[in-house]
Amino acid sequence: MSPKLAPILLLVASNVFMTFAWYGHLKYKSSPLWLAVLASWSIAFFEYWLAVPANRIGHQVYSAAELKTLQEVITLLVFAGFSVLYLKEPMGWNHLVGFALIAAGAFFIFSGR
Repeated sequence: MSPKLAPILLLVASNVFMTFAWYGHLKYKSSPLWLAVLASWSIAFFEYWLAVPANRIGHQVYSAAELKTLQEVITLLVFAGFSVLYLKEPMGWNHLVGFALIAAGAFFIFSGR
């Protein structure tokens, strides 16, 4: 797989894991906090097995700033879907405007290529 595409796919997968690690427990507020932390940490362990290779492979063709920007944009996209589909929380116009501004920042990071 190409070093341009592999990090994107790995970062999408890692962000799905990390989003569940950070926010999945919100559906189970009655479970003890220590259990939520332990479950989240366990999920995050697998996230690192995707994120670290994504950055190692991606650094062949992307700068560190570009990799971080990719990660942030992917995080927002994954989180937006997670929030609406899993947590059943609405996505308001203010969220969309904020995400659009972040996307504009990503545009400028990559426009210097």
